[in-house]
Amino acid sequence: MTPPPPPQETPPSPLDRDKLFAARLHAARVRPYLATALFALHTVESRRVPTMAVDQYWRCYVSPAFVDRMPVEELAGVWVHEVSHLLRDHHGRGDRFARQHEENGRSRQSGPAERLRINIAADCEINDDAYGDGLVRPEDAVHPGPLGLPEGWLMEEYLTRLRIEPRSLSAAWLDCGSGADGLAREWDLGPDGADGLSEQERDAVRFRVAQGITGSPGHAPKGWRRWAEEVFHPPRPWRELLGAAVRSAVSGPGAGDDYTYGRPSRRSAGVPGVILPSLRRRPPRVSVVVDTSGSVSDAELGSALLEVAAISRAVGGRRDLVTVVPCDAAADVVHPLCRGEGIPLMGGGGTDLRTGFAKALRARPAPDVVVVLTDGQTPWPDARPPCRTVVGLFPRQRSARPRHENNPSYVPDAPPGWARVVDIG
Repeated sequence: MTPPPPPQETPPSPLDRDKLFAARLHAARVRPYLATALFALHTVESRRVPTMAVDQYWRCYVSPAFVDRMPVEELAGVWVHEVSHLLRDHHGRGDRFARQHEENGRSRQSGPAERLRINIAADCEINDDAYGDGLVRPEDAVHPGPLGLPEGWLMEEYLTRLRIEPRSLSAAWLDCGSGADGLAREWDLGPDGADGLSEQERDAVRFRVAQGITGSPGHAPKGWRRWAEEVFHPPRPWRELLGAAVRSAVSGPGAGDDYTYGRPSRRSAGVPGVILPSLRRRPPRVSVVVDTSGSVSDAELGSALLEVAAISRAVGGRRDLVTVVPCDAAADVVHPLCRGEGIPLMGGGGTDLRTGFAKALRARPAPDVVVVLTDGQTPWPDARPPCRTVVGLFPRQRSARPRHENNPSYVPDAPPGWARVVDIG
């Protein structure tokens, strides 16, 4: 008797494009302001992708098995989730965050744990308001609440708090691709692959989505409205600029106050037989003057301590070397940052930051850098302070004027030329 033929292996099923594109159409119907971006994505079938993933060139890599097992309603949410990574430039922001940490003396890790950490932080930024109103939230979607983190933060803020812990390991399967964290994947087609969008095409998509959101702001969540307002700002975030300005200031002359033989001077080579000491650089001291006048909004005051914490990281994380001076028309108390949670940002009167400068400079030991966070509605000191000065300006309309200012033609003086100025926001 002839033996039966060996069982044939079932070939893998092809990608169900009808189901995939039906889900995209559903996503565009319930999130019409994202339709341009959703239809700009080019689909690439890939069996190496766990679920769906994107790269920075707006290719969407899709697993056929994942599409088969997902209901259309949940698949629509995945479409919105993946395109959100690209619109919010998570790959570029992840790279900038990593470079900032390298500048601060910390090298970037590129292994699975770091990839997962960045992906989780990016997902937390997206998922806190992504679902509902026609989009089903998947059971395994990453959300900030279960991780002990607040809602409404940006990816960079989550990264400062997020650690890979046992409660994070349930998301170890998560991989939204290089478009979510900037780290290349084995399935990426790269910049020279087919069907990628150029930088100009990507900007055009973002522009049209932002126009759709600002044109009908009531239809988009707060996170998307914030994104639409900020999408065309310069690519380097202001916090990075402010940190660079502070680091530049403290690296200048005046931050060395003693000599040590522990590290001989390089000039010893020019004097044979003589060992010369080198100048020992002590950690810099920074005084932050926060404008608490009536022309500064509650939201700006509420975020001021976060900015102060970012400044402390820019100078090595020594909170004991950073002080805060709240100031409106007067400045009464200098607060050490090591008790930052209890610093009251009270005020609400007029504005004269000259008193804040005077209070900061009278401190002993004196600061090496004075950082001022203000809306610019203030007179400035006539003389250049004896240390470096960095001014962080809150955004204001040109026609804006302080509430106490009676002259309708009043225009505040620009920060003096001896200050390094960074626009905040």
